[in-house]
This record gives sequence, structure tokens and C-alpha cells, in this order.
Amino acid sequence: MHTPDPEALPPAAALDRAAAIGPPGPVIAVTGLSGAGKTTLISGAVEQLRRSGWRPAVVKHAHHGFDLDRPGKDSYRVREAGAEQVLIVSAQRWALLSETPTEERDDLLSERLRALDWARTDIVLAEGFRHSGAGKLVVDSVRSRPADYRADPAVLAVATDDPATVPDRLPCLDLDDHRQVAAFLIRCARGMIERMGVTPHAFINPENQ
Repeated sequence: MHTPDPEALPPAAALDRAAAIGPPGPVIAVTGLSGAGKTTLISGAVEQLRRSGWRPAVVKHAHHGFDLDRPGKDSYRVREAGAEQVLIVSAQRWALLSETPTEERDDLLSERLRALDWARTDIVLAEGFRHSGAGKLVVDSVRSRPADYRADPAVLAVATDDPATVPDRLPCLDLDDHRQVAAFLIRCARGMIERMGVTPHAFINPENQ
């Protein structure tokens, strides 16, 4: 029986593919069906990554035409009036709403990653984007089974609450052990960084495990 392995290493071939999407830094797509627990896993992993000294960024795939601002808000009104870019600014945070009427494409993630401030980011976790070319951490839950991933060369590991379903050739992680997942993501990031030839802050700090 395949059991979660806290020292699991990603397949070298999958790391090679994952590194091809960068630089400027490592990107890992967390994929799985709705309800599988992707957001919970990412939130927990982000907390653990921060505790380890890493600076994660998160990209979330959304449905076409989503809104961050609500009808009636000033930002919503000016965007509906025709402003193609609306910059919302406060002392604590800012957000840029930009109209980009493009088709859904496999390279959408790599294109949008240019908007990130990579000087403040060591690793990107992208929720969704299973066709982006990024290395994948597949979330496989008894509540929500993903499409067959066994022959997918981009899979780095499987996070699951049902280890018996994971093929032996793939690393198996405990879906609910966010510390274990974060440690695996760090190993992936370090392997990708080495292949990319880049040196983000967290990678060059030997205290960040």
C-alpha cells in the first residue's frame, strides 16, 4: 500500500518540465476538481512556507468575467463606464483591475505571471491552470476525484486522503498535513531554481528549510 512520504522527492523529469515555464521563479499548479480541497491546501501551505522564510504568491484561476468589486462601488462604476484599467489604492494594499478580452489559452498563466513583483516572491502556487505546462501537485480526495493523472508527465506529486489510489511511481503526500506539503513544495522549488539558474531570496538563505 502506498503511504504518504514526508521525505518524498518529485520525479526528475517532471521537475525538468516544471522549470521550463520559468524564469523568473518556480511555479507549481495545484490542480483537482472543485471540492477536493485545493484552497484549503494552498492556504495551509502558504502559512507553512511563510514560517520557513519563503515568500509565496498565489494565482487563482477564475471563471470568465469575474468581479473583484461589487456593483455600486465607485471602482465598479468607472470600469463599467469604459475604463480599461482601474487602480484601487490604500495604505495597506492595492489592486489593478485590467480588462483583457482574450480567449482562454494554455499559455495564459505564463503571460499573466509577468504582472507579479518577483522581487518579493520566491514561489508561486497557481490554483488550477492544469493545461498551463506548470508542474502539478494533484489534489485527489475521496470527495472529489480528478481526471486520470497517472500518465501525466507534469505531475510532481499527489496530495490525497486515500493513498491506496496513488500509483507507486508518484510521490504521495497527506492532504491534511500542510507542513509536509510545504516541505515538498520547497524541495520542488529548490530543484526548479537549480535548473533555471536563478537565485531567489529564500533559496540562497541556508536557514530556510
